[in-house]
Amino acid sequence: METDNQSILESIKELFNRNKTVNFWATLPQDQKDDIMQGIIEIENGEIVDYKDFMEKHR
Repeated sequence: METDNQSILESIKELFNRNKTVNFWATLPQDQKDDIMQGIIEIENGEIVDYKDFMEKHR
């Protein structure tokens, strides 16, 4: 647990840096989070449209 060995310290630092991940959700503005959550609610409530039906309607 105690070392002054620069090589060991650099290796440990690299391991910690390699494992850092960005929390994508935390980077989104609140309005985008709200839109995503609304979409999830709509899907859960069955408020969906088939892709083919949508495309036929809008061609």
